[in-house]
Amino acid sequence: MSKPLLIYQAPVATRSGYGDHSRDILKSIFQYDKFDVITIPTRWGNTPQNQINPQTEFGQKLLGTVGKQVTKQPEVHIQMTVPNEFQKKGKFSIGITAGIESTIAPKDWIDGCNRMDLIIVPTEFSKKVLEGTVYDEKDKQTGQVIRQFKITKPIVVLHEGVDLSTYLKPKVDVDVLEGIDSDWNYLFTGHWLKGDLGKDRKDVGMMIKTFCTVFKNTPKKKQPGLILKTSSAGFSVMDREHISTKIKELTSEFGDKCPPIHLLFGDLSEDEMSSLYHHPKVKAMISFTKGEGYGRPLCEFSLTGKPILVSKWSGHLDFLPEENTVFLEGALDNIHESAADQFLMKEAKWYQLNYSHAAGMIDKVFNQYKTYLQKSKGLVGNTKKNFSLQSMHDKFKVILDKYVKLPEFVSLKLPEIKKL
Repeated sequence: MSKPLLIYQAPVATRSGYGDHSRDILKSIFQYDKFDVITIPTRWGNTPQNQINPQTEFGQKLLGTVGKQVTKQPEVHIQMTVPNEFQKKGKFSIGITAGIESTIAPKDWIDGCNRMDLIIVPTEFSKKVLEGTVYDEKDKQTGQVIRQFKITKPIVVLHEGVDLSTYLKPKVDVDVLEGIDSDWNYLFTGHWLKGDLGKDRKDVGMMIKTFCTVFKNTPKKKQPGLILKTSSAGFSVMDREHISTKIKELTSEFGDKCPPIHLLFGDLSEDEMSSLYHHPKVKAMISFTKGEGYGRPLCEFSLTGKPILVSKWSGHLDFLPEENTVFLEGALDNIHESAADQFLMKEAKWYQLNYSHAAGMIDKVFNQYKTYLQKSKGLVGNTKKNFSLQSMHDKFKVILDKYVKLPEFVSLKLPEIKKL
């Protein structure tokens, strides 16, 4: 007897945060093992579609679910994308999104979520924002509220999971920092997105300037470095040149006093990223982010037990305990028009760091490293216990068992025919 049909629509082939997340969800679906699965791969912007390895067991299984003809409505349809693109196609439809980075969700996200039967987000922060976003429809003459638009479908939290077999200990012996001579480095990893200086979501430019200001008077031989594993969401030569030019413009005022800034550009595999995180020259991770739906690199890096310096707001607070994390203080501020788009509205707010406080903590972690290294050791046990890939699989099963009611297949027993 065949299993119920599940259609999974997600960017499973892309090298992106959504791509990593979508592959993990598919692994959960396979482990759940209650469906015949058809996978419909989607694009994710301009990110490369090169992440399905046919030499692995998972890659083979994934490819075995692609390209099949859909001849009936599925019992379950799971779609991973931004909520305005959600479409109900199954008898029970689930929308999965990586969350939101500001205080308000766009109205078309509310509409999209209400088209589905269940919404899954990765953090309590995202759940709170989505549930708290309400739009008023007012009478044009009186100005009185006559109706409210909000999400009426259930929202549940399913944290993204980190593969312990990949990130707890490097599996490949490769020097991803060959040619970088700084022995003590902060690491930033993430896209350098649009926005004026100090206004882009990751706040990369001000992170560079703050770092340079802190260490400009440190003797050259004792200066730490800053490694930027970044791009503008693409991996072209033009993209690299654009990033390099921005770094030169930002650091030119410091002249010979500028501490080392290293651009690590290009696509790295998960195994290579693990080697980067655990590299002896990488001493801590730093992020001036204004908002994260989850913050996957931060969670991956937590398995090194090294210090993490990061803004004290949004999704990553779910998995970074205060007693083990170097949180950078700040306050909510309006999203600048240079960073706003259809998802990040000018009416919304996100986190604006106090750069003086951040500078002080950057200096402290460098000069009191042993103290902060000891503080961060507890990150490893917390992530292993609560945020592993297997813990995500287990919770995914609980969610489906609770919300998805599959039809019961009853076998018919024919009456016995007695001989006359």
